[in-house]
Amino acid sequence: MTRRWPVPLRLRTLGMLLCLAAFLSGVGASVLWFASSRAWDRHLERAFIAGLNLSETLQQGLAPPEGVLVTQLSPEQAALAGRGAFSRLDGLPRPSFVTNVSLIEPGPDPVSGTALSLAIVSDSLQYPVAAVVSAEGQGVAQKLASVTRLLATYCSEPILVARLGDGDWLRIDGTAVWGCGAGPTDYRLLALFLSLVALVILVTMVADTSAQFDRFARALRDRRRLGGPESYTADGPEELREIVSAVNAYLDTERAQLEKRAVVLSGISHDLGTPATRLRLRAALIPDPALREKLEADIDRMTGMIESVLTLTRSEINAEAPRQLSLNSLVEAMVDDYRDTGRPVELLARAARIVEGGGSLFSAKRGHGALPRPDHVLVVGRPLSLQRAVSNLIDNALKYGRRAIVGIEASVTHVVITVEDEGSEMSIAEIEAVIAPFQRGSNHGSIDGFGLGLTIVDTVAEQHGGRLYFEEGAHGLRACLQIQRG
Repeated sequence: MTRRWPVPLRLRTLGMLLCLAAFLSGVGASVLWFASSRAWDRHLERAFIAGLNLSETLQQGLAPPEGVLVTQLSPEQAALAGRGAFSRLDGLPRPSFVTNVSLIEPGPDPVSGTALSLAIVSDSLQYPVAAVVSAEGQGVAQKLASVTRLLATYCSEPILVARLGDGDWLRIDGTAVWGCGAGPTDYRLLALFLSLVALVILVTMVADTSAQFDRFARALRDRRRLGGPESYTADGPEELREIVSAVNAYLDTERAQLEKRAVVLSGISHDLGTPATRLRLRAALIPDPALREKLEADIDRMTGMIESVLTLTRSEINAEAPRQLSLNSLVEAMVDDYRDTGRPVELLARAARIVEGGGSLFSAKRGHGALPRPDHVLVVGRPLSLQRAVSNLIDNALKYGRRAIVGIEASVTHVVITVEDEGSEMSIAEIEAVIAPFQRGSNHGSIDGFGLGLTIVDTVAEQHGGRLYFEEGAHGLRACLQIQRG
């Protein structure tokens, strides 16, 4: 666990705090957003009213609205304005972007209306006034107010040059009303940014809390397969700490029980050694060979059963540390050992994988190729446990099916070790039923064993993240030991 929680919180408390933080961040962002929207609405409304009052100034000669300065151009400057050379006028922004507007007051006929010639000179842009001035049914005052309101929506410092009808050219400076500096501070982007930051923080905290449980579950799930610590620690919500504490207590109890069982069985095996030896010596004095042989067989079965139970217990304890190993090398060595003793065990050669290619321009026939098989199938596992499991499967195949054919099938995530016999009298359902401890087949009277071989194999398979299952093979019953590669 990588994240440190300074104060352990319960999930309910954490959830309430996150909900409260989400609510407060939403309220704060909403207040900033609506406050900025309201301030901009007032700013645009002020520019609109200034445009209405400016129209009265131009038409009736009244005083200009507050914040607007109206001055008459000199004859030389007026001559330049009359020719449309607004960019050459003195005191205007440089560079000059000119937007020409003609506002017409509707009259009884198309030629009798009053026209207001207007040039908007800006240092940064031309204004999209076409939609504003083309509105039907509006007079010059409303159209001019719409223009000044449009100017206020942009961050610029425009200067107006206007003439009503055939009157004088006037220079209008209203930057104090509709200029960039007159606009209020817009906090809407800040509100959006703060909302996104709050969302990221909340999502991160939720994902981190979920990851705390997920990491612990993954570590606990891989404990039997890869080995694990004596106890676990976790930094996170109080519920997770309680779960970890309960799991540690359970693991301690389970480990103590298994170790106690192993100690008891080891003691029994040790204590039975002396009586078993005396029984063997006394059995050797029995003159009847048949009776002597039966007594020695019973002694062997008694000691063998104790050793089998001890082996199962040691497998459950996971005393062996996992490491990376070459599985095919391990299996090949085991098969060679059986063959050296004259046992009918053989290793099934892995066939090369055939892939089909695409066609070409010169032939419609698709090509075929064989992928090279890997020389080593690497897995992370416990070598001695795997050897014991494979040996049990081979011994069962030899006992019940007279022959053992061992194979290895590898995929990206799993490896399956198959052991197929020559033909067994037991079905798949019957063989799966004897996986439980001390369960044996119907022919157990004629075959030696203690009913723990498949139980040990199943335990080893679980320790390696896999399972033990059976299927019908080409010649007989096939046992499949599946384990994870990583």
